[in-house]
Amino acid sequence: MASSRDTGFAERFGRVDVVLNSLAGEFVDASRGLLGEGGRFVEMGKTDLRDPGEFPGVEYRSFDLLEAGPVRIREMFTELLPLFDQGRIHPLPVSCWDVRQAGDALRFMSQARHVGKVVVTVPRPPDPEGTVLVTGGTGGVGRAVAERLVTHHGVRHLLLTGRRGPDAPGATDLVAHLADLGATATLVACDVADPDQTRALLDGIDAAHPLTGVVHVAGVVDDGLLGTLTPDRVDAVLAPKADAAHHLDRLTADLDLSFLTLFSSAAGLMGAPGQANYAAANAAVEAVALRRAATGRPARALAWGLWEGIGMGAGLSEQDVARISRGGITPLRPERALPLLDTAHRSTSPVVVPILVDTARLEATAGTAPPMLHGLVRRTVRRQASAATTGLDTAWTEELPGLSGMERQRVVLDVVTTQLAVVLGHADHRRIRPQQPFTELGLDSLTGVELRNRLAAATGLRLPATLVFDHPSPQAVAGALLTELVGDAGTDAPPADRAAPLRERIHRLEELLASADPTDEAYSGVEPALRRLLSTWSTRAAAPGGPDGDARGHDDVTDASAEDMFALLDSELGTS
Repeated sequence: MASSRDTGFAERFGRVDVVLNSLAGEFVDASRGLLGEGGRFVEMGKTDLRDPGEFPGVEYRSFDLLEAGPVRIREMFTELLPLFDQGRIHPLPVSCWDVRQAGDALRFMSQARHVGKVVVTVPRPPDPEGTVLVTGGTGGVGRAVAERLVTHHGVRHLLLTGRRGPDAPGATDLVAHLADLGATATLVACDVADPDQTRALLDGIDAAHPLTGVVHVAGVVDDGLLGTLTPDRVDAVLAPKADAAHHLDRLTADLDLSFLTLFSSAAGLMGAPGQANYAAANAAVEAVALRRAATGRPARALAWGLWEGIGMGAGLSEQDVARISRGGITPLRPERALPLLDTAHRSTSPVVVPILVDTARLEATAGTAPPMLHGLVRRTVRRQASAATTGLDTAWTEELPGLSGMERQRVVLDVVTTQLAVVLGHADHRRIRPQQPFTELGLDSLTGVELRNRLAAATGLRLPATLVFDHPSPQAVAGALLTELVGDAGTDAPPADRAAPLRERIHRLEELLASADPTDEAYSGVEPALRRLLSTWSTRAAAPGGPDGDARGHDDVTDASAEDMFALLDSELGTS
């Protein structure tokens, strides 16, 4: 087809011999202007037919394709098909719409937004005699999915894969359990990231029960900060998730599947601290689903939130669950997740996000909530929650310049320990010792990034993801933040705190005393030793010149270092 608003087309490119037209009004006349003498104007439209007399010097003809008749049309196709096979011509692009979206498809076409063909597809209902493949079927989530397919979707033939296949722990019990539910399950050891193994797996399916559905559950995690990832660590996560999804898509392209469901993660859409490789793998899975669905083939990616207690969530501690929940997305118990699988299967969208959102928590942490969820947050509540509930309001930073050096340090350190207490799940931030290393406090790479995010929101600063590794204690982080907030003027601290080592050892002593039984005869010498130390210290403090005066106390304690004092204590207690 050749037509143009621009009458300069013919001047730039010359006249054409044939115009295949489907336009109307002034565009018909513009198209006519492209023809040279003796050309042909072929009108295939229906809304603006013209009298051939209006086209002097050219041949005008309107036509309907069906006028050619079935014999001639067959001859046309016979001529065209080899050209497609040879790649000399290419079919027009196809945009597919589920029949339940027919209204959207017609609207899309009526607005002339399409190129090529708009096709409406009809989902194929599940065939109870067909086979459904579940990758990762021997894992916790895979087992739950397999059971759900049997009990709620009428599946009677299952092919379950895993790295160990029938040798996986509990495999025999799983097969027996599914048999009790009325289904036949076959377990096969297969690495679906390997295209040859996957092809052999599909070729081995019994022709009496052809493959009619796929649920790709398999996947692994290898958490770490972006800077620590190596090509091997990235590949180890992408292969079983993204590569496998690509192979399954390609190898089932010509099969009449009822569904191809790819398990993804919300990490690919919203990000997750320390999971750059995992987020990338899941984003790639969703791209496979979108690409496949655009061709009219069944495909759906489910970007799950974390499943609690099974799968990748099986090894989470209470602290981990609390950390994840603080962001507003609550881990899903299997009994809540599985009904969402049914709902997703009824959806017409190629990417579905089955997550459980706690809107109250989301509003309370709006300053660090994923951008994708900002629409769920009421803005007025978000501002109040930030200041009153989470301590993420930055107004306090405006008061720092008016404070003394010591007061500034106290305020910033209080902010750091408050946010650290939230991350670690402590009720009272005052129990955190500022000089204690983060590694001893239980901070790992993921909670370290969460602390960085919370401090960034509380200070309004852009902080590196390696903040807690560059500054390995709350006090060190507070010093770095203070420098960023008020410059060198904020760090006019007094000389090094010489008493800090002694206070650390005393704190350790308090912990030891709290864990000991004072009624046990083995500790009978503890109290007298403590009293002698306290008496000596008090004598020094009251002596002329204070602690640095000339007074001498018991066992020359006045000149003792912290290590000397605790060696003395060990001697008094008989532990040295």
